[in-house]
Amino acid sequence: MVATLLHEIPLQGGDVTDGVVRVGDTVRRPASTSTPAVHALLRHLEAVGFEGAPRVVGMDGLGREILTYVPGTTGVRLESVTDEALAGLAVLVREFHDATAGFPLTLEGWAYGSNDDKAPEVIGHCDLTPDNVIFRHDGDGGPAAVPRALIDFDLARPTTRLFDIVTTLRHWAPIADPVDRHPLLRDLDVGERLRLFCDAYGVPPRDRRRLLDLARLRFHRSYDVMRTRASTGGGWAKMWAGGAGERIRRAAAWLDTYEDELHAHLV
Repeated sequence: MVATLLHEIPLQGGDVTDGVVRVGDTVRRPASTSTPAVHALLRHLEAVGFEGAPRVVGMDGLGREILTYVPGTTGVRLESVTDEALAGLAVLVREFHDATAGFPLTLEGWAYGSNDDKAPEVIGHCDLTPDNVIFRHDGDGGPAAVPRALIDFDLARPTTRLFDIVTTLRHWAPIADPVDRHPLLRDLDVGERLRLFCDAYGVPPRDRRRLLDLARLRFHRSYDVMRTRASTGGGWAKMWAGGAGERIRRAAAWLDTYEDELHAHLV
């Protein structure tokens, strides 16, 4: 046991799940009630040839899930805020959504979270923060890094394509008050980035017209969900105490102020 612990490297970056470690070429994560559903999804993605997600190895003697380690970089970096990176992420998200075709869209077994009112179309990741997207350099030796994989599927669940897109753009456009943005994201043209993502993904006009309304709905519902989760303690309580609720409220107010300008880029 001591020898095993010496080789466990804590992995940082996630807001909610504590105790995530790297052991060799694997990642060990505490299991949750949604782990069986997530493992079924990851096995489906492997079976259909989607390469942008970890593979399931199994469970260890401590009851933790074992996944393959996906090498690369995460977080907000110069290489991850470019237009090319955003377009690449849109393509990766589209490929992920398409890869979930044929997977059961039952709502049982998944983590609870805010959602669209429309019937589920795909399995959404629903938590594509910069910490959950892996960037790697192209094999041609060029300087640009591109999004290659999605990790941390703890909040995945059946939803609509547009809801998962809205959740992604919340962090990557970003749809947020500038005071709450990472410095590298503070001065970006959010409207242009919304359009760029939608173009690269192939979002149809009817969904573009609904995107901002759904973003507003998501803000209100995610506020309520996070407040409820915070009452259970743990990582959610720490996020709430750190001002997560206030950031959601500021983002919603910012969206109300700039909605017409953003909408013009989409339609």
